[in-house]
Amino acid sequence: MSFQPVYIIDGARSPFLKARNAPGPFSAGDLAVQTGRELLLRQPFEAPQLSEVILGCAAPSPDETNIGRILGLRLGTGHKVPGWTVMRNCASGMQALDSGVQAIQTGRSDLVLAGGVDALSHAPILFSDDMVHWLATWGKARSVGARLKALRSLRLSYLKPVIGLLKGLTDPVVGLSMGQTAENLAHEFGITRQDMDEFAARSHRLTLRAQQENAFEEIVPLSDTRGNSYPQDDGVREDSTPEKLAKLRPVFDPPWGNITAGNSSQVTDGAALLILASEAAVKEHQLKPIGRIVDAQWAGLDPATMGLGPVFAATPILERNRLALNGPDLWEINEAFAAQVLACRAAWDDQQWCQQHLGRDALGLLDMDKLNVDGGAIAIGHPVGASGARIVLHCLKALRRRNLRLGMAAICIGGGQGGAMLIESLQGTES
Repeated sequence: MSFQPVYIIDGARSPFLKARNAPGPFSAGDLAVQTGRELLLRQPFEAPQLSEVILGCAAPSPDETNIGRILGLRLGTGHKVPGWTVMRNCASGMQALDSGVQAIQTGRSDLVLAGGVDALSHAPILFSDDMVHWLATWGKARSVGARLKALRSLRLSYLKPVIGLLKGLTDPVVGLSMGQTAENLAHEFGITRQDMDEFAARSHRLTLRAQQENAFEEIVPLSDTRGNSYPQDDGVREDSTPEKLAKLRPVFDPPWGNITAGNSSQVTDGAALLILASEAAVKEHQLKPIGRIVDAQWAGLDPATMGLGPVFAATPILERNRLALNGPDLWEINEAFAAQVLACRAAWDDQQWCQQHLGRDALGLLDMDKLNVDGGAIAIGHPVGASGARIVLHCLKALRRRNLRLGMAAICIGGGQGGAMLIESLQGTES
């Protein structure tokens, strides 16, 4: 596959705000607009000069169904700039970037605003099917007698709410929650509870260090209508040690499972946006690219082991670009679950598994010193629609801070898929 140059001009993300059993202070649209407004204000072009707006969102609210179009209009692109929304579960934000890449490579677009958003704290609470059927019966009742009969048929059990987010995180084909698919991987590769908790603690430790070093300079602070400011990710915890994490109970497969809330990604609200440009747009607007998308790949696999998606997606990129597993200077693998990331490392290092599933020899063991060097979704959070864009953006920022060149961002996808992007930093360390 031959890529024409597709440049990353700039990027920004909101703080990732942990869901706390109630709707958060921002809708998905608010998150994307505040992030996008700040990003566009830094550019030498105006919003109407964009070719299109592409936004990934896994759980748009009913009043923001095509949230990509809403974002464009609220940012002032005008009526003529099209905006649309993509959905590839956890990789929706990465899919938006890839859609922008394809539009630029085919010559249909020159300047694209792309990324992802989700406000998972606003995920709907639904009526049960029984209650919906009862409401239909009630709606048809016209006489007093018919309504009394309908009222007598109403059961309190019908009022039990259905958590929309939990339904969305359960695979309808294999009937497993995402956490149960991670349990499958832990069993297959012998990953222990201690392994998971140590990896989770590492995520919090590295994120805290990155915050102290101002390593998340891509974050745009948010302000709500009450004047409250949200300057940084709020889910990271100083007390997330292996010892404390070990006390948490399994969530997805009790009592014998090992996946807990502590070694899983957090349910979060957040947005991440990037500006992509063709070579022609770079020259026309005198832009200064900070990076380049070198290659991208999507892959499918068994939904019951969906966490191995990064292995299936990133390996072909490595092969096409003649890179060893540790050839990229940095890796970002979205931390859906600690077990899932550890299983990816184990799979690449397993000769039998690689021969059976990849048709090649094992690639070796991924260097932990190159992986998620500023922490990951276990500490930062996983707003599903935004995470694929976040890991691409932060991988590039982390490369630039370290004066490194090549990075790989990879993500597992509910439903049994994987996505990966190889990116290149085009400048040295930022001042």
